Amino acid sequence: MIGSSNHQSHSDPRRADRERRYKAPVLNSQVPSPGEDMTPDYTNILGMIFSMCGLMMRLKWCAWVALYCSCISFANSKVNDDTKQILSSFMLSISAVVMSYLQNPQPMTPPWSSVFG
Repeated sequence: MIGSSNHQSHSDPRRADRERRYKAPVLNSQVPSPGEDMTPDYTNILGMIFSMCGLMMRLKWCAWVALYCSCISFANSKVNDDTKQILSSFMLSISAVVMSYLQNPQPMTPPWSSVFG
């Protein structure tokens, strides 16, 4: 009887009628769960806003902040996140930096340097 594991012992507390198979919860990508980290999404949106400000207003510091936000968004993204959107935000921020320096190759002087200088 030691080698036979096919029969159920009388001291086994498990009940076969109460067993249920595990089913993974269905995730809705549109509605975030309460414990989900929204940092990549927020930094992605901030990166796009700063990229547009850098491109349209020719503000170099906006372009650099956009690149910083895009790097944070990329670093914090999950495998199942939309990679096209993150990559497009990253490329938009790089183009904002490049275009702002092509239009004006002088070193950047941030607007707050006159306050502390």
